[in-house]
Amino acid sequence: MYYNNILETIGNTPLVKLNSVIKGLPCTVLAKVESFNPGNSIKDRIGVKMLQDAEKAGLIKPGSTIIEGTSGNTGMGLALYAIAKGYKCIFTTTDKQSKEKADILRAVGAEVIVCPTNVEADDPRSYYSVSKRLSEETPNSWKPDQYNNLSNSLAHYEGTGPEIWKQTDGKITHLVVGTGTGGTISGTAKYLKEQNPNIKAWAIDTYGSVLKKYHETGILDEKEIYPYITEGIGEDILPANVNFKLIDHFEKVTDKDGAIMARRITKEEGIFVGYSAGSAVQGLMQMKDQMKKDDLVVVIFHDHGSRYVGKLYNDDWMRERGFLEVKTINDLVKGRSGKIISIAPAQTVGDAIFEMKQNEIDQLPVIENEKVVGSLTESKIFNLLLEDHDVRKKLVGDVMEKPFPEVSIDVAVEKLSKYITKENPAVLTRDATGNLHIITKYDIISAM
Repeated sequence: MYYNNILETIGNTPLVKLNSVIKGLPCTVLAKVESFNPGNSIKDRIGVKMLQDAEKAGLIKPGSTIIEGTSGNTGMGLALYAIAKGYKCIFTTTDKQSKEKADILRAVGAEVIVCPTNVEADDPRSYYSVSKRLSEETPNSWKPDQYNNLSNSLAHYEGTGPEIWKQTDGKITHLVVGTGTGGTISGTAKYLKEQNPNIKAWAIDTYGSVLKKYHETGILDEKEIYPYITEGIGEDILPANVNFKLIDHFEKVTDKDGAIMARRITKEEGIFVGYSAGSAVQGLMQMKDQMKKDDLVVVIFHDHGSRYVGKLYNDDWMRERGFLEVKTINDLVKGRSGKIISIAPAQTVGDAIFEMKQNEIDQLPVIENEKVVGSLTESKIFNLLLEDHDVRKKLVGDVMEKPFPEVSIDVAVEKLSKYITKENPAVLTRDATGNLHIITKYDIISAM
């Protein structure tokens, strides 16, 4: 048996029982792992459905250009269909989204335009507005509009819902979904509630989104809107695909809690998940008091962790946002890779200036034969330049200062204040394998 093209492999993703991260819950929790789709996300389902329906309606034909605003995953689903059917793709996204998402879209042949996140939805710079303008200006183009195109929720009514019902033998009691455009929860919940109206549909929202308050009050409160880091869920608009009548409850999860839970799922369950999966499980855990022993919960794991390697799976990124607890220097350097940036005494001050500019740093340890013999700082170079404009040609060894203090990797972060001073802007430490690391004021500020 073989498939005629990659599109035929979309759907029929597995349910996997969670065991570790849901300890404390009395019930069974199953993850619908959508990264098994060829584009590694649940959005493959709607990419195909929206374009198939557009073909039937005569809205597109071979050679057409598909233009869409996407956080990344929908673009991938559209791009896969475009490859198989001969369409061009232009996608707008926001600078909040991971770099990996934009790179992947470009890898499958799409043009990607990155727009600012922190603007109103109707601002001409927003990714909504830019995609709308491009679709109006580009001949033979079509904008799927995943937010308001009901083929989005229909894809889940026809596919995701029936799959879950069959896979659980109709025993599902709760559906938990991170919600953005609303297509997944609305389409899936519609099908499941038609089979059993007692099934609960819980939507996971994020702080900075309007969805939860609108569901509870019917008020679109702009005061609820502010920047957030979580990707794939939450909205500052009301998409037509969100059927609020089918959703029993919205639960908000913080950026930090969603990120930490995603990392836990990956480490403790062995399922490499994206940001929204972490938020979904965290949201469920926040509602654990509502669960009973015989409940069977299905949580949607929307996409793959490879989309977030440079973000929530990067310790430095997590520390900079205060998402990782930092107690010792070891916590600061954990996850760092590569050699320390340094300069040799036989190199010139000009070389040192180049290294600082290239790496956006303001101090360098001076190392000779793997031994730290001195240091050079931006302030030192500044003073030297004021005294002698030709100092760039001098050797580092002739102008360097004493080495930065070296401290134990087990020293508590709060005790670094006695080492890092005006005279000593950095300290050095060695990890268990002997690798040298530099700790600066910025590292400590980011961690605290």
